[in-house]
Amino acid sequence: MKILSIETSCDETALALVEASGGMKNPSFTVLKNIVSSQIALHAPFGGVVPNIAKREHLKNLPLIFNALYPKLHSLSPDVVAVTVGPGLEPALWTGVNFAKEIHKNYFPKAKLVGVNHMEGHLYSFLLMQKAQFPSFAKASEGKQITNSKMYPAIGLVVSGGHTILLLLKSLTTWKKLGETRDDAVGEAFDKVARMLGLPYPGGPEIQKAAALGNPTSVNFPRPMMKDKNYDFSFSGLKTSVLYYIRDHRGQSRNKNFIEDIAASFQAAAVETLVYKTARAVKECKAKSIILAGGVAANQALREALTAESKKLGVNFFAPPMAYNTDNAAMIAAAAYIQTLKKKNRRITAQANLSL
Repeated sequence: MKILSIETSCDETALALVEASGGMKNPSFTVLKNIVSSQIALHAPFGGVVPNIAKREHLKNLPLIFNALYPKLHSLSPDVVAVTVGPGLEPALWTGVNFAKEIHKNYFPKAKLVGVNHMEGHLYSFLLMQKAQFPSFAKASEGKQITNSKMYPAIGLVVSGGHTILLLLKSLTTWKKLGETRDDAVGEAFDKVARMLGLPYPGGPEIQKAAALGNPTSVNFPRPMMKDKNYDFSFSGLKTSVLYYIRDHRGQSRNKNFIEDIAASFQAAAVETLVYKTARAVKECKAKSIILAGGVAANQALREALTAESKKLGVNFFAPPMAYNTDNAAMIAAAAYIQTLKKKNRRITAQANLSL
């Protein structure tokens, strides 16, 4: 199955052409083309995404990217045209939805038009790993896929600028939500702390960069809700603690590594909280795997901590290749394939508050 996918949920304009096969038991993906046009430079002066600017850039970039893809599309006509319908910024979502309808009608009327949940795209992005990259293959050199019985149940940690969700997956298509953030998502907290420290937008990569030069034990920031019996998260208190620390230690702001030490200590607190609750869920649910997904899955400290924890627990660990952590259209194609196999579709309309 060949899938043309479109992603415009926030500030990345992305199109991809992906070939999918293997069915539900052995889904396999070949990314033939994956183009992402970033708007970071345009939104950076505002310290965050401006919806109308995002919409304007999507309207400009979608035809340009489509034209760049069209020669390959013409020779490999897609069976499915997939588009993100939510969650996301409504003005941005509408640009992708309307564009998908237009090209479906004018270029690929025989293809199936599929609406995709953006967060399911993140969740399924680990499937874009090459088979030899799966750490749990019995014989990686032979490319044998891990069986469902050895992978599930699994704990999924979905972390992004707008979401922090812990899932119990009984299969690739069946899950229930164990917990989520009660206030700021962890990615949002990274952005806000970066702003407090005077670091550029987007904050996640900048915090990671600064943290690499700092001491993660220099400030003992709180680990909110870490010991609570539920699986919910809260990062607002951690963010406020950083704010008060900066305010109360302004006299030290010129000291060497002041910013780096705060960044490292904040990152350590956030990562420890995420890993602790994920590990507890693995034990209590007798899970066989951990799946990490979402934009914050690009954070190296989180990836390394979950890798180490999964080894300690004796479970599998899956995370997308770095290219597919942040918003992209290849992950939307992966979700569209699973959704098509399930014979499920969504309304082709912008749904800003669509849930996982």
